[in-house]
Amino acid sequence: MAKKIFIDPGHGGKDPGATGNGLKEKDLTLAIARECRRVLQQEYTGHSIRMSREKDQTVSLRQRTEEANRWGAHFFLSIHINAGGGTGFESYRYVKQGSAMTMAVQKEVHAVVLARSGWKDRRKKWANFHVLRESKMPAVLTENGFIDTGADAAKLKDPAFVKKLGRAHAEGLAKALGLKKKPSSAPPVSAPKRDQLIRVRVNGKQAGAFAQPENAVDLVEKVAKPGAVIDVNMV
Repeated sequence: MAKKIFIDPGHGGKDPGATGNGLKEKDLTLAIARECRRVLQQEYTGHSIRMSREKDQTVSLRQRTEEANRWGAHFFLSIHINAGGGTGFESYRYVKQGSAMTMAVQKEVHAVVLARSGWKDRRKKWANFHVLRESKMPAVLTENGFIDTGADAAKLKDPAFVKKLGRAHAEGLAKALGLKKKPSSAPPVSAPKRDQLIRVRVNGKQAGAFAQPENAVDLVEKVAKPGAVIDVNMV
């Protein structure tokens, strides 16, 4: 049975969440959540996804948990940005000893985000937050850096870093929930005509030019990673 994953970008609309250094929590959480969803949809199978909000709109805490409960979600992931003058990443569950799925997701998401962000580890914690308490399925809430701390905010201002956080959430979820990767599809390489070369470009930059198709195939297989844009043509 496909896993139903409910992703909750914290705050939104009239509720900006925490603010600081020219940033708003509601914008960052939505960007992280969208990237998390994109990675899961494009690179993994065996799941369906809903989000508590798709844009900058006001959604109450009660609306978020009630929608997830009505849908019968198997997991609830709430994404937030911290404030209060600290630094680093922390994650939360509702009780000290959560369900096996809660503990697994918290462990995996926490580890991947720390590895990708380079932030200080503020530990895996538990708290009486509404979205953790009122959701009827296993749930985890993440706090991704401190918006009012200059060093953390500098990273959060970088769109590539924010996407990295989204991917980290997705990969942690996928590992804990046992989602399978979609097979990578490398573009076919045909034999060149006489005096022609096979050129391979990755993300717009030339990675190599080959007279022998097997050499081009070897390179394509090496660079055919999720997200890579590969072009193969004759020159």
